[in-house]
Amino acid sequence: MVRLFHYKSLILHKTNDMKIAVFCSANSNIDPDFFSKTEELGHWMGENGHQLVFGGCNLGLMECIAKAVHESGGMTIGVVPTIVEKHGRASDYTDVKIMCDNLSDRKDLMIAKSDVIVALPGGVGTLDEIFTVVAAASIGYHDKRVVLYNIKGFWDSLVSMLDDLKAKGVIREGFEKSLKVASDIEELKHLLEE
Repeated sequence: MVRLFHYKSLILHKTNDMKIAVFCSANSNIDPDFFSKTEELGHWMGENGHQLVFGGCNLGLMECIAKAVHESGGMTIGVVPTIVEKHGRASDYTDVKIMCDNLSDRKDLMIAKSDVIVALPGGVGTLDEIFTVVAAASIGYHDKRVVLYNIKGFWDSLVSMLDDLKAKGVIREGFEKSLKVASDIEELKHLLEE
């Protein structure tokens, strides 16, 4: 008997497909332009055979990116903490669901399952995820990059703070290799495809 299980996982993707982790806000009450730019990114990912690795939540930009990738024919991998599942907040746009115990596990799994990371607008959870990736890269645990998608200058203050820390000598040389900034979708695509 043949059973159809995760049918989308059987689809062959282009050889240049990437697993792109997206760190972002789970808040729905934010600038509508953040949603339109997130949707644009998700459609590009899906149409180009790239897989989404995301936090598995059905709120805010997380749900927006998952829906856009899913509807454009891309695969979505949701890393879902049990508390999110328990409260009925898991996304319906998840093709492959990986359950985990807590946010630290989710972060570690998302990093392990991805080739590159994009940080959309987000709060303290997104900041935690960004700095975990970059700190680990700075001491040689991996060579993955984070690209800050600087929609409407969202990350300007963070970039200024990092420039200040670098000027004060507390950030190691080479930090900028693992943390890039894209101001628009074309620049983001270019950085992802490097």
